[in-house]
Amino acid sequence: MGEKVVAGAFDLSDRQRYRDKLRQCLTVLERLLAQQSFDRPKNLMGLEIELNLAGADGLPKMLNGEVLERIASRDFQTELAMFNLEVNIAPHRLGGRVFDRLAEELRTSLAYAHRKAGEVDAGIVMIGILPTLDRDDLVSSNLSDVDRYTLLNDQIVAARGEEFTLDIDGVEHLSCTSKSIVPEAACTSVQLHLQVTPDRFADVWNAAQAVAAAQIAIGANSPFLFGRELWRESRPPLFQQATDTRPPELQAQGVRPRTWFGERWISSAYELFEENLRYFPALLPICDDEDPHEALAAGDAPKLAELVLHNGTVYRWNRPVYGIADGVPHLRVENRVLPAGPTVTDVVANAAFYYGVVRALAEESRPVWTRMPFETAAANFDAACRYGIDARLHWPRRGRLGGVAEVDAVSLVRDELLPLAEAGLDAWGVEPADRDLYLGVIEERCRRRTNGASWQVETFHRALEAGLSRDAALAATTRRYAELSHRGEPAHTWPVGLPEPVPTA
Repeated sequence: MGEKVVAGAFDLSDRQRYRDKLRQCLTVLERLLAQQSFDRPKNLMGLEIELNLAGADGLPKMLNGEVLERIASRDFQTELAMFNLEVNIAPHRLGGRVFDRLAEELRTSLAYAHRKAGEVDAGIVMIGILPTLDRDDLVSSNLSDVDRYTLLNDQIVAARGEEFTLDIDGVEHLSCTSKSIVPEAACTSVQLHLQVTPDRFADVWNAAQAVAAAQIAIGANSPFLFGRELWRESRPPLFQQATDTRPPELQAQGVRPRTWFGERWISSAYELFEENLRYFPALLPICDDEDPHEALAAGDAPKLAELVLHNGTVYRWNRPVYGIADGVPHLRVENRVLPAGPTVTDVVANAAFYYGVVRALAEESRPVWTRMPFETAAANFDAACRYGIDARLHWPRRGRLGGVAEVDAVSLVRDELLPLAEAGLDAWGVEPADRDLYLGVIEERCRRRTNGASWQVETFHRALEAGLSRDAALAATTRRYAELSHRGEPAHTWPVGLPEPVPTA
């Protein structure tokens, strides 16, 4: 949703014109795919991180406009709510010491943003869901002052026709309603992009879907919402419910949610864009002046603006992306699975694991998606979100036995997926020192059975045992998390609990 959108009303004819333009765009995309008109492989990866603003007390600060003015960099942008920012890192070529370079860029950018936020008594917190968020923080008046967010909110609310129900049953049970989509802003994530050719797209997307549960299990970092301890990674159920245009009757009919894992393995990128048109009505029926057929006939790269905008309002955890760079169209897989944080080292380790294992899985002679039902991958994703690093997943057996067996997530990652990630990074040409450093972070998380979510939960409960109230324990956990996050050591090394108070004389 990075497109510039001007808020306004739509009449009945707007949606029909938009639907017609979407069909034209889809036809042109099909022709582009058939003609192999896409950019050649450049081994390019990209990364975006959504961030929170919080004060020294650990509470959210609605100051993204003021902070962005001080940062004054195009790398930083607004996000849905006033306590959100997003940082975009320029594409990097996979290979060499790419992850060390990426880590250095992120540390420099985030440290600068943190200093600038400090000028208005705020700070950057990189976390999946800020534990101190309250229902009163997530209201329409705290939407960022950007037309596209106001318009998107209005259209989703109008499509639903009633309040949104948030109902998540985890360690504790949360049940409440919202008059807007703003609770979505609680979800801050890392988005990993990988440019691929049309011939390789399906294999990479299928591999990303298969490994999504393992990503969540080792990277979970969102156990709290509105003061309740829910799932170890509560972002997916929250995001789905906060953007759900379906009233209960349509849910009962099996109408698909706009935030979803999917329902089948694919054989081409076209299938995903076609599904978007077939299943999801337009939320922002804004037509571009371009005639995509004329652009293609003239030898230009068509923008397919309507298709791109519509795709941005269907929230797949692995999303297809059509883009243009240097006048040439390209395809990307956008991996939206991971929460933000806890540290730059953790984020880069998660990225190294993802890019390595997806490369290896996509090139297997017997791909995992030919040996595992899609429903199993979807169930794995839910289990990983619920239980995090303690999840049990289902994965194809090795050897002649075949079939799918239940396995501890940590064992799956340590014994099977990490060696694949190592081989995948070698295939990308990543230096062994880079490979070993960042995959070593994943291995240590597995050995200690610790990630951001488990640290937050244990620290919170120790604070309760020390006599703090629930709100005070959440605030103290958030402050301690922010302190350790800015020190930079990966979360599996963090001491659990709050520091002992310094005795007074």
